Amino acid sequence: MTSTKFTAGAAFPDMTWSVVGGGQLDISKQDGWRLLVIYRGQHCPLCKRYLNTLNDLADAFSAAQISVAALSADSRDQAQADAEQFGWTFPVGYGLTEPQMRELGLYVSSPRSAAETDHLFSEPGLFVINPQGQTPIIDVSNAPFVRPDLEGLLNGLKFIADKDYPIRGTA
Repeated sequence: MTSTKFTAGAAFPDMTWSVVGGGQLDISKQDGWRLLVIYRGQHCPLCKRYLNTLNDLADAFSAAQISVAALSADSRDQAQADAEQFGWTFPVGYGLTEPQMRELGLYVSSPRSAAETDHLFSEPGLFVINPQGQTPIIDVSNAPFVRPDLEGLLNGLKFIADKDYPIRGTA
């Protein structure tokens, strides 16, 4: 199976995931600006550090009227354990499937051993969805070491919203 490149400006696909604590995450049906951070899963200490930073900035994103959520291929138990341990206040979705990973253009990895995890997982990704349901910002990495600076992203999103900045990378 191969992944496709997700196109800047495209509508975010209609996908739904379960959320720690109950309920569903359907990022395509929400209103306003949205940020979806895809993380590798419970086995990744770099992901936890990144999501802790996101949690530290959650009030600033909220003040800018940007909702945030995180998502992985982890099971409910794995996602819940991390959300509870670190006190993440944003929705934490779980159960990202391999076909969904590929539709979003994410890189897919196999665990190096059973000690790492017990399922395929995606490498990091980040999607910003605007009020029209389009994706003006897409960031996909094939390794856990490369991710957008969240504070810089927040400032950029404020600029985009304030200046009605066009979606770039569509040519």
